[in-house]
Amino acid sequence: MNGDERAEALRPGEAGAETAHPTEPIPRVAGPAPTPPFGGDGSSGDPTETTQPIPVFGRVVDEARPEQHTEVIPQVAESHGDGTAESPETTRDEGGSGKQSLLRASGSMAVATLVSRITGFGWKLVLAYTVGFGVVNDSFTVANTLPTSIFELLIGGVLTSVIVPVLVRAQKSDADGGRAYVQKLLGAAGLVLAVGTLLSMLLAPALVWLYMGDGDKASPELATALAYLLLPQIACYGASALFGALLQSKRVFGPPAWAPVVNNVVILVTLVIYRALPGELTLNPVRMSDAHLLTLGIGVTCGVLAQACVQLPALRRTGLSFRPRIGWDSRLSEFGGMTLWMLGYVGVSQIGLLSLSRVATASDPGAWSIYNYTWMLLQLPYGVIGFSVMTAILPRMSAAAADRDHARMIDDLSLGNRMSTVSLLPISAMMTALGVPMAVALFSVRDGSGSTEQLGIALAVSAFGVLPFAITMMQMRAFYALKDARTPTLIMVVMTVVKVLMAVAVGALVPSGDVVVALTFTNSFTFVVGSLVGELWLRHRLGPLGSGRFLDTLGRTLVASVAGAVLAWLVSRALHGVLPAGPVTGWAQLVLGGVTGLTAVFGVMWLLRVSELRPAFDRITGLLRRR
Repeated sequence: MNGDERAEALRPGEAGAETAHPTEPIPRVAGPAPTPPFGGDGSSGDPTETTQPIPVFGRVVDEARPEQHTEVIPQVAESHGDGTAESPETTRDEGGSGKQSLLRASGSMAVATLVSRITGFGWKLVLAYTVGFGVVNDSFTVANTLPTSIFELLIGGVLTSVIVPVLVRAQKSDADGGRAYVQKLLGAAGLVLAVGTLLSMLLAPALVWLYMGDGDKASPELATALAYLLLPQIACYGASALFGALLQSKRVFGPPAWAPVVNNVVILVTLVIYRALPGELTLNPVRMSDAHLLTLGIGVTCGVLAQACVQLPALRRTGLSFRPRIGWDSRLSEFGGMTLWMLGYVGVSQIGLLSLSRVATASDPGAWSIYNYTWMLLQLPYGVIGFSVMTAILPRMSAAAADRDHARMIDDLSLGNRMSTVSLLPISAMMTALGVPMAVALFSVRDGSGSTEQLGIALAVSAFGVLPFAITMMQMRAFYALKDARTPTLIMVVMTVVKVLMAVAVGALVPSGDVVVALTFTNSFTFVVGSLVGELWLRHRLGPLGSGRFLDTLGRTLVASVAGAVLAWLVSRALHGVLPAGPVTGWAQLVLGGVTGLTAVFGVMWLLRVSELRPAFDRITGLLRRR
């Protein structure tokens, strides 16, 4: 699972970014519509407003609704550096200063997320430069997948979906301010995490076998050795997520947002130490005493531990008690049905992950790591742009769903899909045209050009999935806004069936050297299936979705994107013909081809009068006229 906005995936060390493993994120369950920070119902009641968002540096800004910049968490207020937060009442009473406090808090979280993604991407690049694309990277990737997968199966889905609203209500309604409830929550979560971590470590060889099999193209021995060192992350992830939920319930957002950056920095330091060690990691035999093995495993786990511990000072300043209490509170199972469907979502997605992992690790050394790096690159546009679009739209959809105003909800869903189209489809087209130069520029590692070119081809072949992925995630959130956790799980079942069948066919029919390309295509294609199935189910639930307007925007943007991609490819080929092969040429192709192609895309979109970009075009032309 790629997993919330943490599921957009709690990737180890990335705030709300992608998971360590390339499966579908768990969309956050939208609880009751949050109280708008500025009063009212969160909308002006004028449906025409929803058609005029203004794209600004990757964020969708509707100037009439600044509250859209926040997460769907009740009563968002400013988080101070000392770990305290202004009360919602204070921010409202101060009028304009309340709006500024909210926007500053939201801006801080946005910056933290961006820094987290950059540093997370950075350590993956350093890992590729350090160990290359091969057996070591494959083994590490499988072993580092296990903690996040098991954590999500244990309590990750619960923490993602239901804990914060329950904590807020407990703090408001309980005579002790929710102290006893928090202590029971800590006790229950700690017990589950401790038992889960211990059992996982005992079963490490079996877990590795599930993901890798015992083929001769991979090293189950190395993956198992790394798993023993990495599986304690389960408890660390649980502590980090729980601490973050407690802080969010106290309207303190800074430490949870920046904690993954600390994780990434620790991993970067670990990889620097790894590179400085003499010799190489031994594969035959694999020894637990190997300094390289211990440095990589313990260092990465320490990164997740640091992600949890860095939140403790802020938690202490909130006055929360850390003394766990054994006992059960009925509110811990208040959303039991929804939680079970969330866990079903996680479990089903793991089946798809297993099928891809086993086929990849049995085919070609390095195939699984190449697959993961390809997925990481595909998620970047969504993480920087698509997720911002969703963050802006989600409060409006949640408010409309709470009001049972399906017409307004359909308008917001259509707006989100159209904004995702005009922002992500051009980037998807550039990735298709410039996949190989991008891979050469970023990943010219010690294994030579073969793996790099394979990664670039995989990126080009699968880039079409960026927009369907964003649309599928938007649809999932629409169902969760309707308090329907069942349908997203059923959609995941359909996607997983398609993924497993295609993965089996790839393993049986495709030559080993081309398996990773076919698997990346398979993953992207399942999002096409998911978006179509989600469309049908939403139509059944809400009625006609106004697809004509979306298809019109899609058609115009597609024409512009194809034109820009062709021009970018021609520029890239021309540079390839006159410059020597290598990373410098790759960067030249990527930069010149990308700038030329994107300029052409938005020029054609302007000629075709794509209405979703009109406010941005009007601002640009207005600035030019002033000069």
